[in-house]
Amino acid sequence: MTREDDRELYKRAQQAWDAEDWPVAGELWERLARRYPDIPAAESWWYNAALAHKFLRNWAKAYDLGREAAGRSTPGSQDPAFWNLGIAATIMEDWSTARYAWSGYGLEVPAGEGEIEADFGTTPIRLNGGEVVWARRLCPTRARVLNVPTPESGRRFGEVVVHDGAPNGERTVDGRTYPVFDELLLFRPSELPTTTVQVVAGTPEDVRALAALFDEHGYAAEPASGVRVVCACCSEGTVHQDRDHQVAGGQRVHLAAPVDRVAGLMDAWCAAAPQERNWTGTVED
Repeated sequence: MTREDDRELYKRAQQAWDAEDWPVAGELWERLARRYPDIPAAESWWYNAALAHKFLRNWAKAYDLGREAAGRSTPGSQDPAFWNLGIAATIMEDWSTARYAWSGYGLEVPAGEGEIEADFGTTPIRLNGGEVVWARRLCPTRARVLNVPTPESGRRFGEVVVHDGAPNGERTVDGRTYPVFDELLLFRPSELPTTTVQVVAGTPEDVRALAALFDEHGYAAEPASGVRVVCACCSEGTVHQDRDHQVAGGQRVHLAAPVDRVAGLMDAWCAAAPQERNWTGTVED
């Protein structure tokens, strides 16, 4: 191929990239990188090709190209090539490569050979349906859902999702600001169904007692008074949240628990304060 052809290929790759035509951009950047794999410019070509396939959710390809990109990057420099490889390797469940990628980025993860299980703190996650929930991060890109998502979200309490590394909005609680990360995919499903009931609670403390009762059994209860609806534009900005946001009165509650345990737990909650508490109806997701 002539140098003119190489320049034309580069031009078309850049045009596709600028147009966010990820299938074409990924294919052309990869062609350039494979033609000249080790020249200085190829480092960005490998990275662009891998990133294009990440945008396409083609994780096997993002993994293969990401290994090429990270292999030409400087360890410990917080190069995003390592982060993107960490995401792809996690999804492919290549834990050795995931550890290599996180270490290359400059992060510390537990040593070992299997699935990475650590505590990277809590963070809000925007599920694919747009609902934002709180989750505990198990590694730099996986988090277990701590809320009971609404049935409309298609997600459940306890599920593990893979999330992106680029923040997309913020949540501020008690003066502390947390970045919001977008879900990329469901990594581990939860066996706990979501059941919706109608309750009447005399005080906010009664609502908190319901949540505490389910938590004691390893389940969860999410009152409708804890759900705040905001538009997409606001959701991707800074949203202030109150830690204690439950209110009294009649409302729906989403419960994450085995269906055969719901009635017993709800009756126990009512029995503790029969004049203040009542519940009716169940709808399973």
